[in-house]
Amino acid sequence: MHLEIHPLSRDRWPDLVELFGPSGAYSGCWCMYLRESAKAFEANCPNGGAGNKRRLRALVEAGRVPGLLGYRGGRPVGWVSVSPREEYVRLQRSPVHRPIDEQPGVWSIACFFIARDARGAGVAEQLLKAAMRYARERGARLVEGYPIDTAGRRRPSSEMWRGSVELFLRAGFEVAARRKPARPVVRKRLRARTSLL
Repeated sequence: MHLEIHPLSRDRWPDLVELFGPSGAYSGCWCMYLRESAKAFEANCPNGGAGNKRRLRALVEAGRVPGLLGYRGGRPVGWVSVSPREEYVRLQRSPVHRPIDEQPGVWSIACFFIARDARGAGVAEQLLKAAMRYARERGARLVEGYPIDTAGRRRPSSEMWRGSVELFLRAGFEVAARRKPARPVVRKRLRARTSLL
């Protein structure tokens, strides 16, 4: 399945709403779980995550790009959240996923959401590669992910929003820290951009 992938912009906001559906992706999270403190996130969850939806839309309306949308045949079928690591407030405080070091230029690939009828068709792989390219084009030196290590066991899709460790390892990431057995931090160094001038 070949995807057309674009940054989320104001004019593509209705496509994200269509993809996330009435549940707002996972239980009204609207992909704000890692971007907010626990207290702020919980306060925004009632009414199907209406507050989280408003917060994400405000980012987009301000011209920020919180992630990329993947399309098949003009229909949105996948999402990946990618931003500089410091934009994910909850990562900074997490005992499991807190920063490994203070290296500059670290971007995080933090979340995936795939339409039910597009799962198992390579959508996450294409979104991951596109997220790495997007981060690199904006000066990222390292990209990190925070996947689930399933140890070969099948897990419900609602638990796999961070992606699987196998997904990241196939893309060339390496485990950089493992503070909890099933929750590694994976990392990949990106080649520096080269000028053609």
